[in-house]
Amino acid sequence: MGLLDRGLEIKTPEQVVAMRRAGLLVGETLELLRSSVRPGISTAELDAVAEDAIRSGGGVPSFKGYHGFPASICASVNDRVVHGIPGADEVLAPGDVISIDCGAIIEGWHGDAAITVAVGEVSAELVELMRVTEESMWRGIAAARLGGRVSDIGHAVETYVRSQGDYGILEDYTGHGIGTEMHLPPNVPNYGKPGKGPKLVRGLALAVEPMITLGSAETDVLDDDWTVVTTDGSRAAHFEHTFALTADGAWVLTALDGGEEALTGLGVPFGGR
Repeated sequence: MGLLDRGLEIKTPEQVVAMRRAGLLVGETLELLRSSVRPGISTAELDAVAEDAIRSGGGVPSFKGYHGFPASICASVNDRVVHGIPGADEVLAPGDVISIDCGAIIEGWHGDAAITVAVGEVSAELVELMRVTEESMWRGIAAARLGGRVSDIGHAVETYVRSQGDYGILEDYTGHGIGTEMHLPPNVPNYGKPGKGPKLVRGLALAVEPMITLGSAETDVLDDDWTVVTTDGSRAAHFEHTFALTADGAWVLTALDGGEEALTGLGVPFGGR
């Protein structure tokens, strides 16, 4: 287990490398799912693809059985923002967008990431929503510097989203610490003032996951006690990556290239190997 420092789990460099194995499996599984999304496929079929990929890769799906969750991925279509339960009767159609959240455990270490994928051709407005959401995630990760504070991440996410248009930013659902458990302290909101919260130190691993809507940020939970939907029925997007802070900068453990392209493109150090 990582060293606990003021309630936060701090990993050694060797433990971060172990987390990278779980992160890579999540990243590879999400790329497989991205290529599997098409009109006519059910979210249950996507879940089966994910579980097979995770187990074949030597991992265990971290979502399945988590507080009773029945599947290996969260599949959230259109106005469903997060925590959607896959189903055989939910079949994707052209013009849909689907957010897929995926987690895996290898040797006790967790990886967690999410993507939003268009089903066939979608409106320009939805394409832009997905772009803004993904870019805000990268802006948040890029803001994580040694010696900074956790709220620097959310401030960067919010600042970017607000600069791009009138979008809703969910406040009731946040990113989180991650490591020997999927959800650890601290929470990582997608909004707020900088310079607040725990200090960002070497060995801290966090999941950054903006959830952005085309309308209000207000949400409801369906009767399944899991699925979060927008109250106004507006479409939503969700992107997430797990990263760790190293001596050299951020290493995005769930990105296939470790986040090198995106982070260097934003002019910040890449902390991977």
